[in-house]
Formats: sequence, C-alpha cells, structure tokens
Amino acid sequence: ALLSLLPIASVALFLVALRWPASRAMPIAYIVCALLALFVWQIPVAVVSAATINGVVVAVTLIFIIFGAIALLNTLQESGGLYAIRAGFTGISADRRVQVIIIAWLFGAFIEGSAGFGTPAAVAVPLLAGLGFPAMAAVIAGMIIQSTPVSFGAAGTPILVGVSTGLSNDPAVAEMIATSGGLTFEALLDGIAVKVAVLHAIAGTFVPLIVVTLMTGLFGANRSFAEGLRAWKFALFAAFAMTLPYLLAAWFLGPEFPSLLGGLAGLAIVITAAKRGFLTPTDEWHFADKSTWKPSWSGTIEIRPDEIPDRNISMWLAWSPYLVVAVLLVVTRLDALPFKSWMQGLAVRI
Repeated sequence: ALLSLLPIASVALFLVALRWPASRAMPIAYIVCALLALFVWQIPVAVVSAATINGVVVAVTLIFIIFGAIALLNTLQESGGLYAIRAGFTGISADRRVQVIIIAWLFGAFIEGSAGFGTPAAVAVPLLAGLGFPAMAAVIAGMIIQSTPVSFGAAGTPILVGVSTGLSNDPAVAEMIATSGGLTFEALLDGIAVKVAVLHAIAGTFVPLIVVTLMTGLFGANRSFAEGLRAWKFALFAAFAMTLPYLLAAWFLGPEFPSLLGGLAGLAIVITAAKRGFLTPTDEWHFADKSTWKPSWSGTIEIRPDEIPDRNISMWLAWSPYLVVAVLLVVTRLDALPFKSWMQGLAVRI
C-alpha cells in the first residue's frame, strides 16, 4: 500500500512542494509508476507498454479537446467577443453577489460543460477580476463552483473517458454486463452519470450561497458573512435554475450535457430574472475601496481590459460559437436523429 502511494507522493513532492512544472514532475511520476509495476509487482513489459500507449492515446484525445477550447477562447478574445460578453454581464446588476453567481456559478458551469480542463478558470476568473473583483476572491469563487459541473466537463469527458477507461478493462464489470441480461456498457455509463448528477445537484444547491457568503465574509469591508446570507433567496433560485436542468439532461441525454445545458439554461433563467429584480437583494453590495485591499488579494496580477474599439460585436454574435458547440453536441448524440449512427459508422470504417 505504501509503495502504491509513491507515484502520488512524487507528484505532491515535485509539483506541489517544489513547484516544478508539470512537464517535469509528471514524467517522474510515470517513471516511478512504471518501475513499481515492472520490478515490484512483476507486471510483464508488454502490459506496461500497452498501458503506456493507451495513456498516450487518452492524453491525445484530451489535448484535442483542450486545443478546441483554447482556440475558441482566443478567437473570442481577438474578435472582441469576450469583451462583449463581459459588458453584457456588467449591465445585468451592479451587486457583486449577483455578478459572482451569474459569472462564476452559471457561466463557469457552462464553460466547464462545453470546454472543461480549467477553461472556467481561464475565462470566468479573469472576467470577475476584470469587473473589479479582488483576484483572490475571483479564484476562490471559480474553484468552488467547479465542485458541481466538473464531473461532466468538456462534454462529459470525465465520465466518457475517465470512468469508461477505468471500467472498460475490469473483468468484474465485463462479467456483470455479460450476466445482466441486456445491460450494455453505454447504459452502465449513463446510469453512473445519473447517480453522479443526483449527488452533485444536492450539494450544488448550496454552492452559490457558499460562494457569496465567503466573498462577503473574507473580502467585504465589514468582513460579514451575514451580508452574503442576505442574498439566500437569489442564491437558491440560481442554484435550482442550474441543477434542475442539469439533472434532466443527465437523465434523458446522458453524460455529455448536464453541465453544458444546465449552465446554459441557468444563464437564460437567472439573467432574465436578475434584470427584472426577481429575488435579488434589496441592498446592493460592493467591495471596499481598492486602496484598502490587502496586497495578497491581488498579488502581482495586472488586469488589462479586453476593449477592442474598432470592432462592434453583438452579444448574440459573441455567444454564437458556444451556442453552435452546444447544438452540435446535442444533434450528434440524440438517438432520434441520424447523425449519431452515421458518425459511429464512420469511426468504425476509419
């Protein structure tokens, strides 16, 4: 048991304690793991080599998804679309509690569902900082909300790649499917996705309230958690606006869509409600003057506005790439439409 912890311990030592880059720390963890497999557990070289190749294939699959996510983000940045999205969020409400719920919780969940792999931190967190949030407050909010959408990030990659890879070669799982009388591996993954969604939805109901309470208690002028709790009605409303579509998507559509469609539906519902003042706090809450912030709240970060004066991108045009991604994911995965079977047949021929 202690030897099996060595690869994880090596990651903790080099990546966390010594702060080496992952490009140096992770190969060391791989070498430690491979040496343990070969010389401690006496696993054949062919098996270790096959597992290594399989890991490379999975990594390339993930990198391909990340490439698309980052390419889309940079395209929005250069076209002015990201600034249009930022301006649209700013105009919804001046209350920082409302802003953090909409941007971190809902927009972050949508970005996680459509792109994943840290892109919510690359998009939502700088967006909050650009709106005037302390950088540390933005990071804390962006990380806390990941607890709910992350299992269905990047169109369900943790389930479809992570869980699938872990279970597909397990003899006990194969035996269970073979003796179940009709259960398929895909149906098993769908069932796991539903159970995961139920657990996350229950916990996620309280995530927006936790975020605003920590924000007002740690970064407010009065350091008052009560100021965050005053937004409980709007926080719970925003939670259900995301988690209910999230559950329905997991139940009816599978693991690709809960975070993506939950975040998108929540954005439409909550933004409409916030513009009309529905359940929003009666008192606007703001951070103290920036001159009173602790140096550790901002560090050395420099916020540069994404304004591009020679381009006029509408809100719909700025959001259109993400909407196209959502539509393509849906139409290519519904059994009622011909695209899923056509793509599966194409993949087999390739």
